Amino acid sequence: FLANMSHEIRTPMTAILGYTEILELEAKSLELPELITDSLDTIKRNGGHLMELINDILDLSKIEAGKLDAESILCSPQTIVEEVLELVQVRAEAKGLKLEAGYQFPLPANIHSDPTRIRQILINLIGNAIKFTEVGTIRLETSFLENPGGEPQIQFTVIDQGIGMTESQMAGLFRPFSQADSSTTRKYGGTGLGLTICKRLTDILGGDIFATSELNHGSRFSATVRTGNLEGIQLLQEFQPRKARKAAERESAAESEEQAYILKGKKVLLAEDGPDNQKLISFILKKSGAEVTVAENGEAARKAALRAMEIGLLYDAILMDMQMPILDGYGATRQLREQGYSGPIISLTANAMEGDREKCISVGCNDHLTKPIDRRKLVSMIANFCESEILA
Repeated sequence: FLANMSHEIRTPMTAILGYTEILELEAKSLELPELITDSLDTIKRNGGHLMELINDILDLSKIEAGKLDAESILCSPQTIVEEVLELVQVRAEAKGLKLEAGYQFPLPANIHSDPTRIRQILINLIGNAIKFTEVGTIRLETSFLENPGGEPQIQFTVIDQGIGMTESQMAGLFRPFSQADSSTTRKYGGTGLGLTICKRLTDILGGDIFATSELNHGSRFSATVRTGNLEGIQLLQEFQPRKARKAAERESAAESEEQAYILKGKKVLLAEDGPDNQKLISFILKKSGAEVTVAENGEAARKAALRAMEIGLLYDAILMDMQMPILDGYGATRQLREQGYSGPIISLTANAMEGDREKCISVGCNDHLTKPIDRRKLVSMIANFCESEILA
């Protein structure tokens, strides 16, 4: 059921987020009014938040199966905090609550962790604070724990002025489906799963979560995550102003434009049955210089790939949607490999359950992308396969 729901939701979200990004890029190049660019940014940010909510639901099933994973990439604590506060700002304003961010320096400019999981934790904690606070301020404090003799950590603390809890109410706080009492669920809503997710995520990220509270005087929830190796990472005494960081991001975007034709002359076969996603992915690839052939089902893709092989001209990459009519991507890939096709095949799937990637690889795919498709990741992956072929 969860796998099917994931597919049904992720497929349209690919189009929504993808076309929003295209409009955003075009708006910047045309120097359209700030209202339009801000509106597009809001759509993209909240669409991304919707995807995170969907992922929360899937994570619950993975938690139950003991198969929840996290990645470790370079990310900025400041950026994570700012993104989270932007996402929850509307909810806070709707209740007349003020949001504040506080930083205890020094803080590492970047850490090696999973920014998506950290955002999940903070959105859950701040969401709870908003839910249980009627008047006042919610503050998110970020600090660096050097932990001499141990591993350094970043600590995020959410402080609210809400209803608080007694010691007995806090006893089962991090157990599944647990809230202070049943009347809490009736009055404030929710399932009581959020803190369970937070607890499991902090464990996976090498940290912990703990709380202190006083009835009618608010609560403090602190979550720690391991920073990873900080060698070569600057310890900041203050954060770079947001405008300066935005300027740096624009410079980085300009550099990425220089790579606009990274796939120039490369031939890509796109096997995708959804018209919206056909147009979206084709646009992304053509914008990067690729020549795109579209197949509407697995059988058409199989025939097109074999025709190319017969004349000695393999596609530089095949993008294979795994759920198509007539012949699905699994069957098409398996048959192509059995018939000697050796070119790169990248699976596209709206499923995000444990084992989906392995299933695609097992039938002969070289790599895997989950919808919604990340434009940069897609282009970069194809470029890497093309480069590998040249080196070979």
